[in-house]
Amino acid sequence: MANILESVDQHTQLVGENRLELLLFRINSTQLFAINVFKVKEVVKLPRLSQMPGSHPCISGVANIRGTSIPVINLRQAIGFKPMPLDGDSNLIITEYNRSVQGFLVGKVEHIINMNWNEVMPPPQNAGHNHYLTALTKLQQQDRTELVSIIDVEKVLAEIIRYNVKLDASKLDESLLTQMQGRKVLIVDDSATARHQVRDTLRQIGLEVIEACDGQQALDLLRSWCDKGGKIPDEILMMITDAEMPKMDGYRLTHEIRNDKRMASLFIVLNTSLSGSFNNAMVEKVGCDRFISKFQPDLLVETVQQRMRQLAKA
Repeated sequence: MANILESVDQHTQLVGENRLELLLFRINSTQLFAINVFKVKEVVKLPRLSQMPGSHPCISGVANIRGTSIPVINLRQAIGFKPMPLDGDSNLIITEYNRSVQGFLVGKVEHIINMNWNEVMPPPQNAGHNHYLTALTKLQQQDRTELVSIIDVEKVLAEIIRYNVKLDASKLDESLLTQMQGRKVLIVDDSATARHQVRDTLRQIGLEVIEACDGQQALDLLRSWCDKGGKIPDEILMMITDAEMPKMDGYRLTHEIRNDKRMASLFIVLNTSLSGSFNNAMVEKVGCDRFISKFQPDLLVETVQQRMRQLAKA
């Protein structure tokens, strides 16, 4: 099973080309689910679990993987279905999100597919706000087409970990608070949960938040603003974007902005749960100004403050 991911390092060139790879798996017999390969460390058969009294109901236990204790989340239960049984058909997808490692209990792990982000669709707008998907795509399986549901892991983890957006008052620069009131920040993320975390953080310091749910929507908004005579670098303090999104990823979005002279100098922060070392290289390649791994409210605010100081010196 581990061999299914042994070639992941060879695929990093896909990021930045508006492409992605998805690891497909099942948590029931009828639906096919997926997560991005770049967030997966390995896939193993479900090992023996140790119980953790007092833990969240969706935590099935703790797995010992080569000396490291990893909490195991029953993914089927976490997204609203009956809990998945712990049996011989179970597998563990070990992932790294938001600087933490966890395992997701799933059933059969299928294979990896390679596709373009423009083949990935956001969930229907009339699906409500309580679903656990960031996107959908279609997979052609011999004589039939199967719908693939891409899990919103940010939402799953937020409901289990309960991230705190309260700021450390000691890290706020009082001399900048007045200057930040009403300044605009564009947030781009396909996860509503992730957008809300950033929005609720930045509103505490008086910033006006504009939201987009994918790179294409953000680019269309910025171009429309420019077409109407707007001065993007002057009117928007910064853009904070996720890396992986339907239609257009954050790397391609940054590339498009940098190649439009009307907004090329917009300050861009890449805010993602993908690995830091990989993204530091991608930030340099596509031209982002800063990389912040999710979710660090104090670091987000410090980045805003640094940008304000930078503008004051200009």
